[in-house]
Amino acid sequence: MKKVYFYATCLGSACLQETVLNAIKLLRLFDVEVIFKKNQTCCAQPSFNTGYFKESKTVAMYNAELFDEDCPIVVPSGSCAGMMSHDYLELFKEDKDYEKIKAFSSRVIELSQYLNNVLNVNLEDKGEPLKVTWHSNCHALRVQNSIESSKALINKLKNVELVSLEFEEECCGFGGTFCVKEPEISNAMARAKIDDIQKTGAKVVVSGDGGCLLNISGTMSKMNLDIKGIHLYDFLFKRLNGEAI
Repeated sequence: MKKVYFYATCLGSACLQETVLNAIKLLRLFDVEVIFKKNQTCCAQPSFNTGYFKESKTVAMYNAELFDEDCPIVVPSGSCAGMMSHDYLELFKEDKDYEKIKAFSSRVIELSQYLNNVLNVNLEDKGEPLKVTWHSNCHALRVQNSIESSKALINKLKNVELVSLEFEEECCGFGGTFCVKEPEISNAMARAKIDDIQKTGAKVVVSGDGGCLLNISGTMSKMNLDIKGIHLYDFLFKRLNGEAI
């Protein structure tokens, strides 16, 4: 049996607990032993993006020491996975602990990459025919490079039609601390993304990032739109169990 650490992320722990549980259930469905460290914390991306590099290194080192066993660290977010697998290396590039961080970062993998590329899972779709569209998170797209794996999993669902957005690679306006510092610009970007979603005719938008999903879904709710936002791992779990979206 394969064994992995599961890194829930801050948003997962605070706002998306069901998504965290469904992600773990997906791993268990494919006979993966999951280790969940109860003392896990932030990946340090907010502090890193805001320029608090010393503090970010403290958090990174804490994570490297917490997830100390030599097994994959599976993350249900391309954003956090990108931070830990790539940005940590930049953070420690001239540090005495670089090799330790490099060894840690090499074990980090986004969940869709693990399911698709490592396990090569077969997905038995038990849901009704459904048309969906997909939003690509910036960090997953440009840093972790996990979008191809995420969309590959959706395409394995025989009853799901995946319709591409015209401007799929454009940011939704979340951007972590950006949406707090520049709310007007963030809102305009979210509305542009939603306009693109509406043009597809899909009533469900799937994303592999909790921050983007909260931003897009929250804005759609304020606009009173009949479109549902759902996290990739909630979506996959529900389709495999024949549950309504």
